[in-house]
Amino acid sequence: MKQRNDAMKSAAKAYEDVSRQTRRDELILEHLPLVRHTVGRLLAQLPRSVDAENLEAAGMLGLVEAAAKFDPQRGVKFETFATYRIRGAVFDELRRNSPLSQHLLEKVGKVRQAYRELPPPVTVEALAAATGLAAEDVADCLTALRMTRMLSWEDVSDARQPQHRDAAGRPEEAASLEEQKQHLAIGLTELPERQRLVLTLYYLENLRLKEIGQVLGLSESRVSRLLNEALFNLGEFFRMRFDG
Repeated sequence: MKQRNDAMKSAAKAYEDVSRQTRRDELILEHLPLVRHTVGRLLAQLPRSVDAENLEAAGMLGLVEAAAKFDPQRGVKFETFATYRIRGAVFDELRRNSPLSQHLLEKVGKVRQAYRELPPPVTVEALAAATGLAAEDVADCLTALRMTRMLSWEDVSDARQPQHRDAAGRPEEAASLEEQKQHLAIGLTELPERQRLVLTLYYLENLRLKEIGQVLGLSESRVSRLLNEALFNLGEFFRMRFDG
């Protein structure tokens, strides 16, 4: 009897292992497009010299890891869980292989110095004039600066585990969030129409650069530059509003 029970337990465990493996494989296959979509959106915040294929490979490892560790009983959608894992894997890859060349870092230094010396609000055109760089090069430098801040933030926040915070129970946080939304709405109206449209399509409609380019009839590089300029101009709006 004991041998029979042991055999039944062994068979049940084997079946469970196979079922778990099958479900993991299904999750990976079903969410392959999520890797390209997530990496594609991150690429908009990175210099153009970044190896997209290398980041997609890292993102794929993040997806595999997510499928292996996903627990549906925790009440989190797999897509949400996997997105954090994919982003975390991409950031790890960026830390290991910095895409910022020495030449770009020298340009970044010039832009940073000019930004400190120019009176606010600073514009891309003003930075280009002060540094002698082309506006497109300035946009690349601003992207690089934002990337370094982005990686620094990832070092102190666990991007791999979704955090669920209920602001509804804290009136002061809900009020602060509402105030931020109002300021953001005002800031968006201050942007040029095309920059505002790119921001809307990217953040609200969740489109990738290529898709935005198809909508607006622009190249990906032009859309990327518009997005970077819009984020920079929005940042300057908030700097003048709260620090000026």
